[in-house]
Amino acid sequence: MEKKYQAEVGYFQINHEEEKICGDVFLSKRIPEENRVLCVLSDGMGHGVQANVLATLTATISLNFFIDNKDANEIAGIIMKALPVCSERKVSYATYTIVDVAIESNTVSILEYDNPQTFILRGSKIYEPQWTNVEYEEKSDYKRGISIRRCSFNPRIEDRIVFCSDGITQSGLGNGITMGWGRNELIQFVRETVDASPTISAANLAERVTKRAAANDLYTPKDDLTCSVVYFRQPRKTILCTGPPFNSEKDSEFADILKSFNGKKIISGASTAEIIARELGIVITNELQFDSSLPPSSVMSGIDLVTEGVLTLNKAIYILNSISLNSRMQFGKGPADQICRLLLDTDEIYILVGTKINESHHDPSLPVEMEIRRHLIQRLVKVLSEKFMKVVTIEYM
Repeated sequence: MEKKYQAEVGYFQINHEEEKICGDVFLSKRIPEENRVLCVLSDGMGHGVQANVLATLTATISLNFFIDNKDANEIAGIIMKALPVCSERKVSYATYTIVDVAIESNTVSILEYDNPQTFILRGSKIYEPQWTNVEYEEKSDYKRGISIRRCSFNPRIEDRIVFCSDGITQSGLGNGITMGWGRNELIQFVRETVDASPTISAANLAERVTKRAAANDLYTPKDDLTCSVVYFRQPRKTILCTGPPFNSEKDSEFADILKSFNGKKIISGASTAEIIARELGIVITNELQFDSSLPPSSVMSGIDLVTEGVLTLNKAIYILNSISLNSRMQFGKGPADQICRLLLDTDEIYILVGTKINESHHDPSLPVEMEIRRHLIQRLVKVLSEKFMKVVTIEYM
């Protein structure tokens, strides 16, 4: 069944002014076999290493139990029992927001404890789901009476779920904003930002919110700042063709799959490009070289990017593994950078792999990391699916 929409996930963090490690922890995971997306934001009490450890414990427990489809009440009880309690303030050492997107059933479930209340932007208005309190078993006097809330709703295309740590809503406190920025001002800022840029990505929206909160604190944050966004939109698709088919009789079918694909198109490999150009009657022309370490890319009508194969894919994988998820992604003009840009700007990636062996890739004088194409593709799929939560499909010919 084709997916109804893409749940794009993004977040951005800025540490407390005196710390090198963030006391907020954000984790996310895509479960392809269930067509689900899970996100967890946990805020550890205080800041620095201790806060990060407590937030990591909370986020990891939450994510793992939601993956196993545990009942929300049971999960809440387990988390509260596992977390230590501040003996003076009588509160748990970490808060959390858990968002579970079940795409097949078109349902979002949110479980939240003591973070600023999550909101849903629908068009230019705020959609308010029905929140209910969660019942859980807890014998500790410290934790008795703690309020944990949950809600569920059916998302629509262009909805955005926005959730954050209290460093965002309390930003500006003591710097001219009497009560801190607050949830209402945050909502207004998000609404104005989306009105000005209707297709803004989840990551870019989260970054703008976080940086505005830092500005409220005169760029010396008195707490960790984290904003997370889930953006529901139409899926973007890309096909990557690499390697000639094992049987040359499949060349025409190979080229037709690329031609009929509805989305961005990448060809990686000179032999692959020659086969497709021949079968489709397209002329190949060379581009200027932007990366002296790689062969230059080429131009073919109807194809978004044409590059050399093994060397370029290997460098693209290196770039993808080196990217920090909590920073704006900027790419150069070289062919490997452009492969990364196209793949990361998409949601569903279809990789068509020809399995004919290129003898030049078995030259013992080549560096060890120049694996044959099949191994490279396995590494590419791993980083795209595990690190960047892309949905990747492979077909071998």
